[in-house]
Amino acid sequence: MNISRRRLLNSLTVALCVPAAAVAQTPQGGPIKLALIEGLSGPFANAGEAVYRNLLWAVERVNAHGGVKLPAAAGGDRLLQLDRYDSGGQIQGALSALRSAIDDGARIVLQGNSSAVAAALIDAIDRNNERDPGKQVIFLNYAAVDPILTNEKCSFWHFRFDAHADMRMAALMEVIKGDKALQRVYLIGQDYSFGQAVLREARRQLGVQRPDVQIVGDELHPMGRIKDFLPYAAKIKASGAQAVITGNWGNDLTLLVKAAKEVGFEGKFYTFYGNALGAPAAIGDAGVGKVIAVAEWMPNVPGAASEAFYWAFVRRFPKPTDEYVQLRMQLMMQVLAQSIARAGTTDSIAVARQLERASVSFAGQTGTMRALDHQFQQPLVVGVMERQGSPGVKFDEEGSGYGFRVVRQISAAQAEQPTTCHMARPS
Repeated sequence: MNISRRRLLNSLTVALCVPAAAVAQTPQGGPIKLALIEGLSGPFANAGEAVYRNLLWAVERVNAHGGVKLPAAAGGDRLLQLDRYDSGGQIQGALSALRSAIDDGARIVLQGNSSAVAAALIDAIDRNNERDPGKQVIFLNYAAVDPILTNEKCSFWHFRFDAHADMRMAALMEVIKGDKALQRVYLIGQDYSFGQAVLREARRQLGVQRPDVQIVGDELHPMGRIKDFLPYAAKIKASGAQAVITGNWGNDLTLLVKAAKEVGFEGKFYTFYGNALGAPAAIGDAGVGKVIAVAEWMPNVPGAASEAFYWAFVRRFPKPTDEYVQLRMQLMMQVLAQSIARAGTTDSIAVARQLERASVSFAGQTGTMRALDHQFQQPLVVGVMERQGSPGVKFDEEGSGYGFRVVRQISAAQAEQPTTCHMARPS
């Protein structure tokens, strides 16, 4: 961290970052246990730890204001407690962690870094809640974005706070529609439910929005097991593609873009996650003006509230490589605290019914939960990678020297997609 930045952090008083010492009185009730079930080891451990930092800060912020407000009859105000359960990024590991979390008294489960894991958790939680009404669990999903999770597999117990893949693809298409020079694209993704959904939707939306664009490559690769992406990058370059569309994340994205740089691929990358987890540093100058990413928020979103939110996170986690900031996780925790307070109890059904009607505003962003399918509705932004200090790029990503200039802001109404959900609700 440079000296001017450290001085700025030391001098700023950021309202969004309240220290634990600000709690006037420690709540008397026992903590409300939240179980983070995530890959905290294995090939995507960096993504798991980034999630943990965001959730930890969100929990700290709720607790700094006295925790969740509950009446005396329900045990009074209570703090949130975030417990970690390492799934290793595997389905069986996640199911084992779920059993442990329930046995430990957790009734709120948090997960997101795999749609395949999320689908398995939905099934397991549905069975648990039907079999054992005294231990019913709510599942808050912050990143598993396979559209099926709020369509065919929608569940009363599952709430998604990230825009799903079709919503994100529609946002990217707003930029692709304006890229008239683009005539050839290569589709590549991880071979599991989310990666398959991304490529499927890319084909569909290209056919509708840009039927003139030729798909010159379309392939899936094993998730988290490819160490050398040079053969894939060579095929991309040889295909004559002018751009790549990918939903890859974690090391699968970082290694892909590194390999593309090595083989001299000069096309654009339309990505879901090209703005973090090492990708900007890996791409370097080759990505300037070429790497496009979509998110619910980016550090360079204009506005004082957005900038204050960013500085608050940096104040809490000053190490540049820790600066993977996700606004939706703050919104999710605010919604949870709000819903428990409005329910006046921690009873899972009562809380879930309040989650269905939740609405929250924070850091200039407003989001609402759609009761029909439990898909959170919020604005999205699309950014293009540029050097820090360029117009519109005050902040970089993870100390890389590269940030994302916002080129599209898409309202919640524009991002909204239809659903096929037919939800069964408890009587």
